[in-house]
Amino acid sequence: MGVPTLTCHCRVCCSKDPRDNRLRPSVLLAHAGQTAVIDTTPDFRTQALRVGLDRLDAVLLTHAHADHILGFDDIRPFNLRQKAALPVYASAETLVTLKKTFAYVFDGIPAISTIPQVTLHTIEGPFDVIGTRVIPIPARHGDMGVLGFRFGSAAYLTDFSVLPDSSKPLLSGLDDLILDALRDLPHPMHQTVEQALALIQELQPRRAWFTHIAHELPHSETNARLRDVGFPNVALAYDGLHFEVQV
Repeated sequence: MGVPTLTCHCRVCCSKDPRDNRLRPSVLLAHAGQTAVIDTTPDFRTQALRVGLDRLDAVLLTHAHADHILGFDDIRPFNLRQKAALPVYASAETLVTLKKTFAYVFDGIPAISTIPQVTLHTIEGPFDVIGTRVIPIPARHGDMGVLGFRFGSAAYLTDFSVLPDSSKPLLSGLDDLILDALRDLPHPMHQTVEQALALIQELQPRRAWFTHIAHELPHSETNARLRDVGFPNVALAYDGLHFEVQV
């Protein structure tokens, strides 16, 4: 829902710490003068403006929930500027929902105004974007299949509750693991902080970053708690966080 959360006046939603202001989670990958975005959230336009994004070369989708796809229409300025369709990579299940949600893009009816111009690619195994090999990481988001992505020494897994054993070898030797840790209370579709820490202990990345964070977790206080319980290499991600990745 983002933080501040609508109608809420809790101490995190009212926090003066800018790291407690959280748009819906997304990642921008930049390599060799090209960029790819993971998920076009409802905040995609704001996020793109904030980083001065003038070029977009690919879109990767983890799944088709509203908070991960509803900014899809805002890729149109990149179509116009670059005079090209954008490749979109997603699972077959995600593409079915994308086509329903944005039927006007895919129904074949001539459009009077601009619509997103895309080429759809079904993810069935590793693929290459912006000169980088991307490895899909299957996971479960409640009863829904979702994908995380590994790119070089980093991986991104938002919105999941269970990581199958078959996916774990794909996450060995990571420098940075970005993973779902919604809150402390159990949730049927997301990891808790405790579950995320257990997975970090198992996978042993050099660093880990929590994402998809609800308003129950204050930034500074939670980071201090993680250090106190023996995880100095784990912290909450925040809007604007950036770091280099070996690819």
